Amino acid sequence: MNIDYSQFLNMIPEVTLTAILLIVFVVDLFTAQKPSNLAIFQAENGELALQKKQSSVSELTDVSPRPWFNTLVCILMLVHILVNIFPTSASTSFGGMYATSASIGIIKTILAFGTLIVLIQSREWLRRPDTFFKEGEFYVLVVSTLLGMNMMVSANHFLLFFLGLEMASVPMACLVAMDKYRHYSAEAGAKFILTATFSSGVMLFGISFIYGATGSLYFDDVATHITATPMTILGMVFFFSGLGFKISLVPFHFWTADTYQGAPTSVTGYLSVVSKGAAAFALCAILMKVFAPMVDYWRYMLMVVVVLSITVANLFAIHQKDLKRFMAFSSISQAGYIVLAILGNTSMSVAALSYYVLIYVVANLAVFAIIASVEEHNGGTVNMDSYNGFYKTNPRLSFIMTLALFSLGGIPPFAGMFSKFFSFMAAADGAQITTIVGSLTYAVVFIALVNTVISLYYYLLIVKAMFIKPNDNPLPTFNSSVSTKLALAICTLGVVAFGVCSGVYDWIAAAAGVGM
Repeated sequence: MNIDYSQFLNMIPEVTLTAILLIVFVVDLFTAQKPSNLAIFQAENGELALQKKQSSVSELTDVSPRPWFNTLVCILMLVHILVNIFPTSASTSFGGMYATSASIGIIKTILAFGTLIVLIQSREWLRRPDTFFKEGEFYVLVVSTLLGMNMMVSANHFLLFFLGLEMASVPMACLVAMDKYRHYSAEAGAKFILTATFSSGVMLFGISFIYGATGSLYFDDVATHITATPMTILGMVFFFSGLGFKISLVPFHFWTADTYQGAPTSVTGYLSVVSKGAAAFALCAILMKVFAPMVDYWRYMLMVVVVLSITVANLFAIHQKDLKRFMAFSSISQAGYIVLAILGNTSMSVAALSYYVLIYVVANLAVFAIIASVEEHNGGTVNMDSYNGFYKTNPRLSFIMTLALFSLGGIPPFAGMFSKFFSFMAAADGAQITTIVGSLTYAVVFIALVNTVISLYYYLLIVKAMFIKPNDNPLPTFNSSVSTKLALAICTLGVVAFGVCSGVYDWIAAAAGVGM
């Protein structure tokens, strides 16, 4: 069989990621150092070490024997972004199983951008004596998950979609359990892999129903032959349920809080934004393309899930004291806002979803970067009460945290307000209030708007703790690493600039075909 290798020219993002994987693997193979007995002891007793509140930073961090490794990987990822930042024309490869377009290229760039920020901010964590010997594995696993996400969003065939999903899920489970001796990381990894396996099985069950009804796994063929029958409706529900687990939509969210709490903070940030963004975009593409003939059915299903996700997550977030669990419920609520845009079922939905993911990346990763830095320099604390009076000793970090939380809450003039606005506009696009579907759509948008006020309340709880609540013994002043400062600078610039620079949304909207 002859293979047309020119088809790989349509897969430049995947080709460059594969090249990065090979480079990182080879470099790690020849430069990795065997961990010392002290490093192994610190890893095995990491939980105890972090519980020593009076421990100095020097006891918990060390200089990595490969200080250049993180810089190399970040440069490679930056090159990957620059090579693939320009929108590509629509094309298919390998018998139509792989498809690309301008909008797909944009979402891949956004995912790579988020991954770059995670890689930058993870440097401080990877310098510790109990983690530096895992540095190569961390980079390989992160890039592998990104490669799987790219395949997932470019899939035009259910088999390729499922393979891409699993390519992203399996390495992610390893990342969650990477700090297996501390912070319940092993438990978090076990819960993640069990729920991921169950959700994948449910999804595969749904795909089998769709295949049985249409006789094809190609998205275009399924869209042509699918009709609303009990089998196809059940297949769609199973498929949506499986992907709902990946996005952490209610009622498929039960794994989220425990996994976010147990995973290393850098991994939690990656899981909350990049993985969620890829799954949300894939859901949008498949619902609008494959299940277009059944829009009246999945629209009602999506309305229920959006309302539950935003409302339930907000109510649970109010009562959280652990910041990582707090951000877990925040991410569930944000997932509801992300998929809200899909209700419109137009090109504006694709643009609004992509733009929301971009803003969510910079705002959420800014919060996680600060949480990780505080955790590394203060005995592993992630309790909200520990942030009482944080402004007195660390005013800059407090200010950046406030900007990021205001953006997540949708306060103008920050970028989060514009992302929510476009999501609301996309959901209501074309809806007629005189019809049942239209009136329900407006009701869902109104409920989402009310929940924005609720989310603002619990985001302000952190701001209140940092600026208002008294504390005779606040967290001491500390200097974050250069990498953390760089990541925060990128995120802060994004939070401020992405909202006021209309060219960012115009770039995304043009790729999605809005107004064309």
